[in-house]
Amino acid sequence: MKSTLLFVHAHPDDETINNGVAMAHYAENGHHVALVTCTAGEEGEVLIPELAHLAASQTDKLGEHRKIELANAMDALGVADHRFLGGFATYRDSGMMGETSNNRPDCFWQADLLEASLHLVKIIRELKPQVMATYDEFGGYGHPDHIKAHRVAMHAAQLAGLRGFKTELGEPWQIPKIYWNTTPRGEMASAMQKLRDMGATHEFLEMSPGDVPFLADDELVTTKLVFANQVSKKKDAIRAHGTQIDIEDGFFAAFEMLGEDFYGTEYYRLVSGELGTKPGEKYETDLLS
Repeated sequence: MKSTLLFVHAHPDDETINNGVAMAHYAENGHHVALVTCTAGEEGEVLIPELAHLAASQTDKLGEHRKIELANAMDALGVADHRFLGGFATYRDSGMMGETSNNRPDCFWQADLLEASLHLVKIIRELKPQVMATYDEFGGYGHPDHIKAHRVAMHAAQLAGLRGFKTELGEPWQIPKIYWNTTPRGEMASAMQKLRDMGATHEFLEMSPGDVPFLADDELVTTKLVFANQVSKKKDAIRAHGTQIDIEDGFFAAFEMLGEDFYGTEYYRLVSGELGTKPGEKYETDLLS
């Protein structure tokens, strides 16, 4: 039987950056890939000048546009099942940590944890996924919505497995394997040095790997997926998120020099379930193993 993989993210584009090749690979191989996005990313920047009027500081219509971008990105990855937590616009993008938008009563950061988690409990019990992937406890780099998505995902996974709890939301389901998105610090340090040696320039390359918040100690990283044949799909999905990402400029342009090694590789940390590492392997190579 084919399996179900559930990815829980804060904003449109997070799923493609973190899990694009995994989502494309498993969808292509007939598995049910589902995405839950917690906000529409209303507080995001707008990189396309002619769409600047959509920003929160102007017409505040960016969320509606990013909903379309997300649908296009999922078409590129071959993912048909994508939902917003509680329905579209139930929770608003909170903005970066410390911004006044964090205090809006309708933002995700201010959402009641149990209420938000119950929306996901219902989805978990409906889909009965073999795998769930989300952020670590710091949300990767400290964005309040990423942190909240982590809390909601982990709380919902626990509640979904409780017998007798909210039976109206479906039969209990314990997710066999739960992963957090991550990148090993050692691997990134090597990539950064390789880019410097190749003459690449970007402010990110001036940082010490020890100061990059979304990196993890190598020994914490359990899983490495390499799907070079899915790179074109991931790039198309990145391009679909045009208001947020310019693949030809900045961070992505710098790492473009690494080619498929950069776009085709994703790392994870297994935090619940049995590791599928084979003898002699440093990393597990399949989320479903």
